[in-house]
Amino acid sequence: MSDAFIFDSVRTPRGKGKSSGALHTARPIWLAKIVLQAITKRTGIESKEINDVILGCVTQSSEQGANIAKSAVLYSEFDYGVAGVTLNRFCGSGLEAINQAASSIIAGYSDVIIAGGVESMSRVPISSDGGAWSIDPDVANKSAFVPQGISADLIATLKGYSRKDVDQFAVESQKKATIAWEEKRFKKSIIPVTDINGVTLLDKDELVRPDTTLEGLGQLKASFEELGTKYGFDGLAIQRYPMVEKINHVHHAGNSSGIVDGAAAVLLAGKETGKRLGLKPRAKIKAMTISCDEPTIMLTGPVSATNRILKRAGMKISDIDIFEVNEAFAAVVLNFMDECSVDPSKVNVNGGAIAMGHPLGATGAMILGTALDELERKNLSTALITLCIGGGMGIATIIERI
Repeated sequence: MSDAFIFDSVRTPRGKGKSSGALHTARPIWLAKIVLQAITKRTGIESKEINDVILGCVTQSSEQGANIAKSAVLYSEFDYGVAGVTLNRFCGSGLEAINQAASSIIAGYSDVIIAGGVESMSRVPISSDGGAWSIDPDVANKSAFVPQGISADLIATLKGYSRKDVDQFAVESQKKATIAWEEKRFKKSIIPVTDINGVTLLDKDELVRPDTTLEGLGQLKASFEELGTKYGFDGLAIQRYPMVEKINHVHHAGNSSGIVDGAAAVLLAGKETGKRLGLKPRAKIKAMTISCDEPTIMLTGPVSATNRILKRAGMKISDIDIFEVNEAFAAVVLNFMDECSVDPSKVNVNGGAIAMGHPLGATGAMILGTALDELERKNLSTALITLCIGGGMGIATIIERI
């Protein structure tokens, strides 16, 4: 048995996930190639030393279908001996890829793995791959399926979060992301995306809106109210949670995660393998876990995953220096901080997906890299990374800086 170490982490900037976005012309396999080649070049590792590439990708159809991880390995001109696998644990896919890579290394099955994720939401729209859970009436009814926005509004209703509460959280996310970019806190990990001619398409997260105000967000219409009332999803949620008389719809585009394009890659190996290859570790994977809660409320997974991983690691909340909690919706992070009694000053200190976007399959790997950079910047020790996931799942990883 061996520990799993992180030797480097890179990501692309996030581009707006629409046809007018800066990365729309960059195919998802091109985004994956950018980060795969960058991480090998930065570390100096020869591709023949890599056993496997594990990439998260949620919408695995069209340009993202047919095992894009292996296609990207071939497209990156890696050694033929490098395998590749694509996985889908919804929004947790990027972190799941890292956890599976770490597990394989710890078990002694692999020596070196690149893990991460890719998602081009402008080219391969979310949910375009279908799926029984949402589109098969029999499956949806038996599991009381509701869209995630309804789940987020349900959490806000149960916890008493007002429209002002969630909007204020969104404003703070934008402020923190703006400061982080102004102070070049992401510089260590960002790999600019260029086209085939070497012309830069994007070198900065495109979605950040420094001019966001509470008053401006207050003008936006709640995104999920009509969906909940007209199509009966509010009623389904209330059947599961009869203590709720009426769902208070507070989430909208400004306080929910942005739709974006992007990719990320993390290099993992065992300690002795790293020494043999002349690599210097940046962090150790200290603990990993997966959890699952009731599927209608769906987005409380970061709480159960955090409670489970701390117990497994023999740690307390106070042992964690910083937290990266994916900002799928504002209420998700507010609920996490309340339920886990976390100091807000330790959470998403450089902003999150509300400000910078959530490229589904890549986000988990991106925010792990953000946490690692922040540990090094502030000379801290330990970070916990967690995401809510469709179906009620939650995922968490604790890393310890070397």
